[in-house]
Formats: sequence, structure tokens, C-alpha cells
Amino acid sequence: MILASASPRRVALLDQIGVYPDAVVPADIDEQVHKAEQPRPYARRMAFEKARHVAKDHPDCFILAADTVVSVGRRILPKALDRQTADDCLAILSGRRHRVTCGVALVCPDGRCLERQVDTVVIFKRLSADERRAYLDSGDWHGKAGGYALQGYAAAFVRRISGSYSTVVGLPLFDVSQMLQGQGYPLLKGWACSDG
Repeated sequence: MILASASPRRVALLDQIGVYPDAVVPADIDEQVHKAEQPRPYARRMAFEKARHVAKDHPDCFILAADTVVSVGRRILPKALDRQTADDCLAILSGRRHRVTCGVALVCPDGRCLERQVDTVVIFKRLSADERRAYLDSGDWHGKAGGYALQGYAAAFVRRISGSYSTVVGLPLFDVSQMLQGQGYPLLKGWACSDG
């Protein structure tokens, strides 16, 4: 099993369901959004392209890839790599609902690729200037889609979540476990869960 991701959060999430990648190989691909591309197809495409990119060098392996997209309507919010981008994202999310979409792709040893896409709705409280400033000072936003991490300080901003918590963190664990088990990949040794 190879995880095609640079995210330590995804490694930690897989650990929760007893999946321990043999290697972590980030996919170095172009992540530009295509003209007029919608958030959901973009998340799915990114996961697929990451999985296929890593699978080229690792035949006969399971390759798991994912991509998380934060969107408001049709607008895809960027990964926050600087304070201004993070602040812009917080301004957009403040007092609003938004969607977090996680595209997942699993390339199997026989070359088939399974894909899923999971959506979760998150509603932020209205943020005061002091709350935004304190959050930006924390640096917890760095490298995060939409400029926040639900498992970090931003948890205090979330009024409601409808869907999968693990999706917002970076990997829909129920769906991933079902995909892996459906292909005969074991989770915890001697442990099996069924739909339902």
C-alpha cells in the first residue's frame, strides 16, 4: 500500500482504521484548476491524477490518493500558503456555510482505479476581527485548503457539520475502508466491518 500524499493528517487518519502504508509518496502534479471546472469534478480529477502518477512507478501495488477541496458555491478556495490568503478565506467563510469535498482514488494491483467523492457541509460562525487575527497568528492555517483545519483551533468556529468529520480533516474513512475491503485489502488483522 502506497499513500500518494504528503499529508501527515492522512497518515494519522489511516492509522485509525488499521491501515499502515508501506510508503508515502507525494504526487508531484499540476494542481491548476481548469477553466470553468467545478469543485466536485476538480477534487475527483486531482485524486485520480495523483493516484495514476504514483502508480506508474509502483506497479502491482495499491495506491491510495485523495484531494480535499473547500468551496463556496462554485468558487474553489485555495490552499493558504500566506497570511493574506488565509485571511481572505476566513473573510469568505465567516458566517457562511461551505462544502468540503474529498475525492478519493484507489489504484489496484491489477491496474483498475476505483473512485469516490464525499461531500460534507460546514457552517462557520461569524468571526470577529480579534478571532481572525488570533487564528492567523497561530499559523494553524498554513497549507490548509480554505485556510483552516477542523482538527485545530478552527474547531471553535464551526457551528455545525453535516456529513463526515474525517472528510473535512482529509480522508473519508468509511468510504476508504469500504474501498479497501472490497478489493481484499485487510484493515486491522482479524477485524472486519460491514456496511451498516
